[in-house]
Amino acid sequence: MNRSPQSTAGQPWSPGLVAMVGLGAAVLAVAGLKATSSFAGPAFLALILTIAVSPLRQWLDRRGAPFWVCVAVPLFVLIVLLLGLGGALALSAAQLASLLPGYSSQFDDLVASVTKELAEHGIDQQKLQEAMSKLDPGQLFSFVQAFFNGLLSVGSAIILIVLMLFGMCIDATGLSRQLDRLAGSHPDLVGALRGFARDTCRYLVVSTVFGLIVAVLDVAALYAFDVPVPLLWGLLAFLTNYIPNVGFVIGLAPPAVLGLLDGGWVRMLWIIVAYCVINFVIQSLIQPKFLGDAVGLSVTLVNLSLILWAWVLGPLGAILAVPLSTLVRALLLDTDPSKKWLSGLLSSTIDKPGTDPAEPAEPAEPAPARS
Repeated sequence: MNRSPQSTAGQPWSPGLVAMVGLGAAVLAVAGLKATSSFAGPAFLALILTIAVSPLRQWLDRRGAPFWVCVAVPLFVLIVLLLGLGGALALSAAQLASLLPGYSSQFDDLVASVTKELAEHGIDQQKLQEAMSKLDPGQLFSFVQAFFNGLLSVGSAIILIVLMLFGMCIDATGLSRQLDRLAGSHPDLVGALRGFARDTCRYLVVSTVFGLIVAVLDVAALYAFDVPVPLLWGLLAFLTNYIPNVGFVIGLAPPAVLGLLDGGWVRMLWIIVAYCVINFVIQSLIQPKFLGDAVGLSVTLVNLSLILWAWVLGPLGAILAVPLSTLVRALLLDTDPSKKWLSGLLSSTIDKPGTDPAEPAEPAEPAPARS
């Protein structure tokens, strides 16, 4: 039977006091994570990547592969992916740094044109010139540079990440068998952890596949509109696909600005239209059918998670915001049967009429035994 927290005098604590204590503990935990972000970021990345290759490890285990094969093959796949992504990020950052200086003259011409147009509509030209003089074309892509540099800073800890991946891949098979033994005595804990791993793996696989599809289509559109370095913006579109809600805007802004500087307003509008159509069809119509409710978080919570984890862990936190928030939910809510009703409030799932998400569904009648 669940009991309410009690004070030293034996009186139960009020819900408000419990909430304040929990909020204070959460603030301390978040502050600790931010202070140790250089270590916490790679550790969370290693954990999420280990979960991502769990289907491969389970497939090898079911086929009777030796233990060292179940460890080595997923680890090799992860290392290859990390090295490939790190090399692509380094090349992209170098391309971006060399690309910006060549657009200074186009940017100056655009500023002069806009200033002249606004002055013809009665706006003080001197104030316009003072405001426009503070603009720098490099600032338009500063957030992209910061995004790539933030991910590269995590890649600089590649040795630490590989060591943690090696340890986690070794422990994963044994941990799965330990959970099987604990399922009878601690079903809620085991169910929460397995549910988190299953939903996270599904989220990552579906997001990766559809991110690649979106990136390929975006690159094709950028080639058609003759936008410089389309592969760079395709990589940005792929990475920002993991960032919920605002990732699309981050991936669209740089090529749209380059289209404006290279071909004017018409080309920029066509690029925006192409990106919007691709994003709407792939990510809004098709992807949710495969992803379902694996996230289990409302739109508001997803946005708050994005802000929180980006502040704590930087660009890596923005990419891993959804898996990290589902991990917190699994540890704090899903492991406690008395908190199941909170999980329903945090989710954006709309239940069918006549159902109560706070009450468990009635068990189905057992099927007749076959002779």
